[in-house]
Amino acid sequence: MKIPRFLTIVLLSFCVFIPAFFGVNYNASALASPLSPMQKIAVVSTTTAELKTTVDNFLKSIPGDYYTVGKVAQLKQLLKQEDVFLVDVRQPSEYASGHIGDAINIPLRTLVQNLDKIPKKQPVVIYCSSGYRSAMAVMSLHLLGYDNVRGFPPSMNGWNAAS
Repeated sequence: MKIPRFLTIVLLSFCVFIPAFFGVNYNASALASPLSPMQKIAVVSTTTAELKTTVDNFLKSIPGDYYTVGKVAQLKQLLKQEDVFLVDVRQPSEYASGHIGDAINIPLRTLVQNLDKIPKKQPVVIYCSSGYRSAMAVMSLHLLGYDNVRGFPPSMNGWNAAS
């Protein structure tokens, strides 16, 4: 008996997407394991619990000031006093339409491929247009071992409004 195509799609969806929706991840080593289905779920649950603990610990380690330069005046003062390295994580077209000082442009999606351009021994301030992308960049760089990086949440919108 031939199974209708639509039924095949429904069955595949059930087998693939439903477990993914509930957080069950399949991998070859788990499938080859002699564990019962209940034991496999326990392994996934333990892994999920460990991941939650790791994320929780990371989030609790974030300082109250969230690694930020919170005001335009504060950034202007830093630019006068310190050798601050500015990184604009907006798209090249956004950067071309205006940027802060001597900022270099490293679009957020290319951040990891451009780590060699970001110093580890110099203060780094990251900004974008509204603060969203810069927050992701700051957290990503901190996870990668950069402890000299801060975001500028007012970003270009705040900078332009203050000018």
